[in-house]
Amino acid sequence: MPHRRRSVAALGILGALALTQPVLAQERGGSSPGAMDHDHHHHNHQAAPAEAAPSGAPAAPAAHAGHAHDVGPAGATYDLRFIDGMVQHHTGALRMSEFVFGIGSPGVGALATTIWRDQANEIRAMGLWRKAWYPQAPVYPVALASGGNPDSLSGLTRMSQAQIDGMRMMGDAPTPDNRVVWFLEGMLHHHGGALIMAHDALAKSTNPTIRRFARNVIVAQRAEIIQLRRMLASEGLHKPEYGRYDVLFAL
Repeated sequence: MPHRRRSVAALGILGALALTQPVLAQERGGSSPGAMDHDHHHHNHQAAPAEAAPSGAPAAPAAHAGHAHDVGPAGATYDLRFIDGMVQHHTGALRMSEFVFGIGSPGVGALATTIWRDQANEIRAMGLWRKAWYPQAPVYPVALASGGNPDSLSGLTRMSQAQIDGMRMMGDAPTPDNRVVWFLEGMLHHHGGALIMAHDALAKSTNPTIRRFARNVIVAQRAEIIQLRRMLASEGLHKPEYGRYDVLFAL
């Protein structure tokens, strides 16, 4: 599994150089308040409603909800919006993993280290794609503005801190006593969010590199969801909600 995940970044970096820059309807221009409304993800509270996920995607349980995975409709800026959303999502996985580095309880620390390494590599790859395909895009992460044109950079706005926090899905920091279950449950739902985003990309992107990346995300993260469930079982936890992303396992 780790070898497969590392190959995503390696293949993607090479693929970025072989693809042409997406055609944009207009140059970068002004923007208005964002349409991508991401609420904070918490491990211990009821979340506000989120935007609709792709058809057939499961809603997260209340204790782990609050992340709107939809980055907007297809268009010339879709891959940019997907990259910026997924980079923030991956960054949340890095921060969550850091809370359990070095924990031996059944392989939790080792899994966290693997997730951190693999997703850091993917963040670097996505950064290269962004520079190659959207050299005129602003350096900050973007979202589709309310009523914005999905084919134009002028239809984008800066991603708000609330949107960034929602994408990262970290929620409240754990305590030393609950950090193992906090990580295992949180990462399971975090990976579920990545599956929703990957299926969205397969439905809306025509970019071969993005589509290959999305397929590899599904393959790698469904395997880790199964691993996370086994670890939760070793903690005596067998909640029905742990299986709600199985519908997204198929490519």
